[in-house]
Amino acid sequence: MNSCELVTLVSTVACAIASSCSPEETAVLAAVFTQLGDSLETILAHQEFCLKSM
Repeated sequence: MNSCELVTLVSTVACAIASSCSPEETAVLAAVFTQLGDSLETILAHQEFCLKSM
C-alpha cells in the first residue's frame, strides 16, 4: 500500500464512522484514536531514547 492509498483508506474509514455513528460516538472515537496515536508516539520516542542511552 502506498501513501496515497493509505490516506484514501483512512479518509474512507473516517467517513464511514461519521455516517454511521452519532456525533457523540464519533467524538469519543476521535478521542480514542488520538490517544492511541499519542501513546504510540510516546512508546517509540521512549524506545529511541533508551537505545541512545546505551
